[in-house]
Amino acid sequence: MTAKLPRRKLAIGAAAAALLCCAALALNLTPAGYQAAAASAALPSSKGIRTNADRVTYLNGCGWQVTEEPLAVEEIRIPEEMDESYRCYLALQTAQGFDLEQYAGRRIRRYTYEVTNYPTGESGVQANLMLYRTTVVGGEILSPRMDGFVHGLIDLSSDGQHTSETETLTRIPSS
Repeated sequence: MTAKLPRRKLAIGAAAAALLCCAALALNLTPAGYQAAAASAALPSSKGIRTNADRVTYLNGCGWQVTEEPLAVEEIRIPEEMDESYRCYLALQTAQGFDLEQYAGRRIRRYTYEVTNYPTGESGVQANLMLYRTTVVGGEILSPRMDGFVHGLIDLSSDGQHTSETETLTRIPSS
């Protein structure tokens, strides 16, 4: 089932994600090695993702165990012109090798899964996977809590286990 979101809810959601990303960058909470690790880490192939099993396998390849079925499937439209509020979010996607700007004006589907192996054991952590047709065009791991965090899909450590240091450094402090 596909949920259609009113533009206002979509804008609020995008602004919230962008705000979390900007806050992490502005507070310099991103680990120094994050971008280097993200650039050198190998993501699974982003093409040919047709089924739910393909999406789950893709996320597994990034180091995440997720629920078998998505929590939500939403059709969203990438804005044709991205203002300053998208800068940090685009930087997060670019660091993973995704270029959302090339999909400006197009409709994509965002699949949200619950992550079951977050290293701290925190519940409610989500993985968003964005697809245009059968190609992954973006994604992130996030905590929807007020003191939540957002970071890329890539498993940041070499042994396949996320470190508490990484989790702590990407957490957004509450005001």
